[in-house]
Amino acid sequence: MTFESFEVLIEFAIEKEREAAAFYTDLAGRTSFSGVKDSLLEMAEEEKKHESILKNLGDNKALVEEYEFKWIPDMKRSDYMVELKYEDGMNYIDILRLAMKREEQALKMYNELQKKTDNPENIKLLKVLCQEEAKHKLFLEGLYDDHMAEQGD
Repeated sequence: MTFESFEVLIEFAIEKEREAAAFYTDLAGRTSFSGVKDSLLEMAEEEKKHESILKNLGDNKALVEEYEFKWIPDMKRSDYMVELKYEDGMNYIDILRLAMKREEQALKMYNELQKKTDNPENIKLLKVLCQEEAKHKLFLEGLYDDHMAEQGD
């Protein structure tokens, strides 16, 4: 990925966050599992928050400056999974796999985008977004682990 300016990079990230929110909203509308639906809608709201942060960079400087970074462990579950495409009637575990893979890709994207700027404020913003995506990935991997444990795995 090459970007002619940081603004173009931000527009790209905004579009990715929109896609993620639409993905989770669409998936929530297609699933019959109420717990899954609620989790997917929460994920959609989180992605909308990221979009808002990116769209209103000037207004969010305080949020970025005050952000408290915490170590987010990586269970690496999605690292060993193949990519899936959504299919109607997809089961819960496959929905989790699909979502985990998307969050893994978002995390990688924000890590890569940090290399495209040398502005410390922009780098910090991208690190904030990395951490947020890492939280989503961990949440989904936790759901996956819990479900697999219930299945005796």
